[in-house]
Amino acid sequence: MSGLLTVAYLVAGVLFIRSLGGLSKQETAQKGNLFGIVGMVLAVVITAASWIIADDVSSRLNGLALLLGAAVVGGVIGAGLARRVEMTGMPELVAVLHSFVGLAAVLVGFSSYLRPASAPHAGVEHTVHAIEIWVGIAVGAITLTGSIVAWAKLKGTLSGKPLLLPGRHALNAVVAAAIVGLAVPFLNAEGTTGLPFLLIMTGLALLMGAHLVLAIGGADMPVVVSLLNSYSGWAAAAAGFMLANDLLIVTGALVGASGTILSIIMCRAMNRSILSVVFGGFGTGESKPAAPGAAPAGDVREMKADEVGLRLLQARNVVIVPGYGMAVSRAQATVKELTTTLREKGVTVRFAIHPVAGRLPGHMNVLLAEAGVPYDIVMEMEHINTDFPQTDVVLVIGANDIVNPGALDDPSSSIYGMPVLEVWKSKLTVVFKRGMAAGYAGVENPLFYRETTRMLFGDAKKSVDALVAEVRK
Repeated sequence: MSGLLTVAYLVAGVLFIRSLGGLSKQETAQKGNLFGIVGMVLAVVITAASWIIADDVSSRLNGLALLLGAAVVGGVIGAGLARRVEMTGMPELVAVLHSFVGLAAVLVGFSSYLRPASAPHAGVEHTVHAIEIWVGIAVGAITLTGSIVAWAKLKGTLSGKPLLLPGRHALNAVVAAAIVGLAVPFLNAEGTTGLPFLLIMTGLALLMGAHLVLAIGGADMPVVVSLLNSYSGWAAAAAGFMLANDLLIVTGALVGASGTILSIIMCRAMNRSILSVVFGGFGTGESKPAAPGAAPAGDVREMKADEVGLRLLQARNVVIVPGYGMAVSRAQATVKELTTTLREKGVTVRFAIHPVAGRLPGHMNVLLAEAGVPYDIVMEMEHINTDFPQTDVVLVIGANDIVNPGALDDPSSSIYGMPVLEVWKSKLTVVFKRGMAAGYAGVENPLFYRETTRMLFGDAKKSVDALVAEVRK
C-alpha cells in the first residue's frame, strides 16, 4: 500500500504542476483547471483510502461516515458559493477561502499537540515536531486574520485607506520577537503543559495578521490577495509536516512558491518592494500632506455618447482600459460587442491591462476572456504604455487609480511611484464614471481635469450600449 500511495501522490503532484503551467496562459487555462480538479480528486480519494487501511478497517469505517459527511457538506457549500458569486465578488471569495486554509492549519496544529500520534515523538523528533506545530499555527493564524481583513476591505465593510498606527513597524517587530521568544519555553515544556504559551502565541499571530493587512492601502490590495495566497500555501505545507503527509507538503509548497513569485512580479510592476507589502504599510500613505492649492483643479468637460461615437468612427487607433467599474456594471460583453463593431469598420482596437486592475490578480483578463475578447489584442501595461502618444481615443471604463497621473508627478500622493497607464498622452481620453468619487485608494485623480480628457457620466454598461448604437448608425 505504501508504494501505491507514493505513486498516487506523485501523479497528483504532477497534475498540480501541470495545472499551474496551464493557468499561466489564457489559452490553456481551462485545461489547467481540469488538471487541478483531477489531481485534487485523486489526492482526496487516495488519502481517505490510506487512512482507512492504515489501521483496523472496522474501527475506521465509523470515522469514514464522518469524513464523507464533511466532504459532502463542504462540497455542497463550495459549489453553491461558486455558482452564486459574481465576478465582482471573486476577490472577496478568494480572500475568504484563504482564511479557511489558515484556520485549518491552526486547528491541525492544536489537534497534533493535544492528541499526539500513537507513537509519541522523543528527543530530536519531538523538538522538530514541536517546531512544526509552532510554525504551522503561527503562519495559519496570520493567514486567517489577514485574509478576513482583506475580505472586509474588498467587500467595503472596512475602508480601503491604510490604518497607520504610530510606531507600527516597531510594534510588528515586538510581536514577531514575542512569537519567536515564546517558542523557547514551549519547546522545553513536558507533555501538553506548553499549551498556555501556544495560546498566547496564537493570539499574537492573529493580531499581527490583522494589523499587517490593515496597514496596506487599497491600491495594493491585489498584491495582498496574491500574498495571502502564498501564506495559505505555506500554512498548508506546515500542516503537511505536522500530519506527515507528503502530498500536502508538496501542494502547499507549490501554492506558496507560485503565490510568492506572482506577488514579486506584481510588486515590480507597481514599483513596490515585496517587503513593504509583507510588513504592511512601508511606503504607503507616509508621504507629506499636499501643499495648499495642490489638489486637482480645473474644469471637468463632459461629452455625450453621440459625440464619443463620432470620435471613435473617426479614429484609427483606439485603446480600452477596463477597471473594476466595468466588472460592477457587467459591461464586458457589451465592451466586446463595441470592439467587434469598431474592428469591422477598420478601427484598430486594443485593451490595456494594468497589473492591479480590479481587485484580484488577472481580474480584467478573466472578464475579457469570459466575454470572448481575442487574446492577441489584450496588452499588458509595459507593452502598450509607449503607444499612447499615437493613440487617437482611449476609453477608460470604470478605472481610476491605475490611470492617475499623480502617481508619477505628485510626491504627496499615497500611490506616488506606482507605474500607471499614461492615457493622458493620447489625443482624447474618455473616462466612464458614475460621478467624481475618488478611486479605491482614496486619492483624487488629476486626469479628470486634463485638457484632453472628457467625462462620460453614467452606468458603464448603459454608456457602452449607447456607443454601440452610435457606431452602428
